[in-house]
Amino acid sequence: MKKFASLCFALVSTATIADEGMWQPHQLPSIANKLVDAGLKLDPNSLTNLTSFPMGAIVSLGGCTASFVSDKGLVATNHHCVYGSIQYNSTEENNLLKNGFLAKSFKEELPATPGSRIYVTEEITPVTKMINAALSESMTGAERFKSIDKSSKSLVAECESDSKYRCSVVNFHGGLEYYLFKQLTIRDVRLVHAPASSVGKYGGDIDNWMWPRHTGDYGFYRAYVGKDGQPADYSTDNVPYEPKHHLKVNKSSVDENDYIMVLGYPGRTNRYRTALEVENQFTWTYPKAKAYREEIINLIHDNSAPGSDARIKYESTLASLANYAKNYGSMVESYNKGTTLSRKQALEAKLSAWINADAALKKQYGEALNGLNSLIKQDQKNQARDLILGYFNYGKMLSTANRLYRLSQENTKPNIERKRGYQERDLARFEQGMKAVNRRYDAEIDQKIVLAMFRHYVQLPKALRLQSLDMFFGLDKGFNEEQFQAKLTKMYQTTELDKEATRLNWMSKSSKDFANSNDPFIQLAVATSAERKQLEEASEELSGNIQSYRPKYMAALIAYFNSKNLPVYADANSTLRVTYGNVKGYSPQDGLVATPFTTLEGIVRKDTGISPFDAPEKELSLIKNKQYGEYVKKELGSVPVNFLGTLDITGGNSGSPTLNDKAEFVGLVFDGVYESIIGDWDYDTKLNRSIHVDIKYMLWVMEHVDGATNLIEEMDIVE
Repeated sequence: MKKFASLCFALVSTATIADEGMWQPHQLPSIANKLVDAGLKLDPNSLTNLTSFPMGAIVSLGGCTASFVSDKGLVATNHHCVYGSIQYNSTEENNLLKNGFLAKSFKEELPATPGSRIYVTEEITPVTKMINAALSESMTGAERFKSIDKSSKSLVAECESDSKYRCSVVNFHGGLEYYLFKQLTIRDVRLVHAPASSVGKYGGDIDNWMWPRHTGDYGFYRAYVGKDGQPADYSTDNVPYEPKHHLKVNKSSVDENDYIMVLGYPGRTNRYRTALEVENQFTWTYPKAKAYREEIINLIHDNSAPGSDARIKYESTLASLANYAKNYGSMVESYNKGTTLSRKQALEAKLSAWINADAALKKQYGEALNGLNSLIKQDQKNQARDLILGYFNYGKMLSTANRLYRLSQENTKPNIERKRGYQERDLARFEQGMKAVNRRYDAEIDQKIVLAMFRHYVQLPKALRLQSLDMFFGLDKGFNEEQFQAKLTKMYQTTELDKEATRLNWMSKSSKDFANSNDPFIQLAVATSAERKQLEEASEELSGNIQSYRPKYMAALIAYFNSKNLPVYADANSTLRVTYGNVKGYSPQDGLVATPFTTLEGIVRKDTGISPFDAPEKELSLIKNKQYGEYVKKELGSVPVNFLGTLDITGGNSGSPTLNDKAEFVGLVFDGVYESIIGDWDYDTKLNRSIHVDIKYMLWVMEHVDGATNLIEEMDIVE
């Protein structure tokens, strides 16, 4: 790994809260004393080397984290992270979601969802100077946006001169710093094992974010490469990938107060957002988004029977919608009960007073917060329209037509000038996405989702609506739902985009071909393209202006934090991070104390025989007869199922391995408690708790319920 340039400010201090923070690997030596005090027995410096143990065993799935747990490319992650692949391979006759899946040999392993990838981070290089070199204060917002985009693409193109790598330029602290990430990309990913959903999703949405928890949220992929050991597209001739490093599995698990850490790719946190952004997010964005998601969930439920082909196609979509709907609602509830906004406002008042008390600071940072907030207010004027247009993408035919037409336009440009998602590097995944449409599409449900979103769209002020969209449907003359629905029905009846061969054929068509098409969804895409492009350009102008103020605000905030000896770590942004802490319970409210472990007996007590509390009969029988095997934990008198930790996590950490003080695999993190839902915005060391699947439960189910002894034998298991 290339060495990092020194940062322009101190990143940590002795006042850092022990378990708070999602730390970049190169920061760990700065908090070495904290790690050792918490119980780490490894040299903290060893965690900075991405190509050595244990970092070399940690991978990204592009939305979830995972880890190599054998020398044959076996990858452990969460059940909900492989859920899409289980759904993709399920049919009404062979419902793997219900029954689970186990490959007893390499030949029985199934291709994961098209487009599935395993990313192994090998290098992280600071590139802030290279990005900033092309910027100037005189630039318009659009010029700044395009300059950053162009510089980033150039760096990525150079990095990807070797096709086996996927690279990206990622900003930290709102654009104060930029890093180039280089990842080995494994393109042949296969489903190996997943327990039945009655284990992997036990408790379902009811138990989501709750404690006590009894969920076996684990699953396995395998990475495959060509016979030369290099990444390759799926082929029956491919062989299991042999990683340089994999994790050992410690079946002794952990005890209360033990040191644990999670290495992974947390998605996004927003702990440095302004009070204006915080208030808007919790009082407008989350409530609206929750309502739209719940509306789509109800539409799917009302138009598909459980276990039907249509329901199976939407199970993965339902899981995602429900997870975030509950998340948003719970965050709003936590926000309303707490003091997040008032403390954020108090912080900004103190920051402003600190800046204004010093002439040099005032000159450097004086306009940062006000300038940023002014731009944020501009952005919020269009948020109602932008949110609805975003939810239109749940209509597969709409989004497919728009993407295909955009591809035809981008294909006319030099590769470096194309929009992200449409460059040559993206075409393989684009094609795989087109192939996967029908496994997650039902015409009747798709139409009802689009109709529901249009009902909201027509309530917008006319100034916010798209004139081209209104004219296409005759909405400029008023909204007649019966006429609108008739036109929409005819569009679904006549479109050919619901056929895989048709979609793939359109990938090579010209914009002229699209303009001459009789397909109604393509006609809609063509008719609205110019106006959607105008909205995109306006968004880029605003984004570029924000990119000029956000780094100034963050520099001011960081300088202030350092003056007060407060912790400074970057918000999560889907890049590799380390978070650490201990196995520990908590007190969610006065008079209640939650212990850190749940056991098999809790499964029985919850079980009703009705989803989502419908554990397999075999599992219930084993528990009833106390057939714990070698996985019993003496202190509990049973097998531990889930445990709590004080780790600072968020979405994207799903599937991250939970490691002990020697970096041995002891479980998988998969959720947080209800009180920590607001943790993306506001951290509370007393209430934030992560929820982990205990390795003892994983192994017990694998051996005694599913008979996955071949995988147990493949892993290196220690005590």
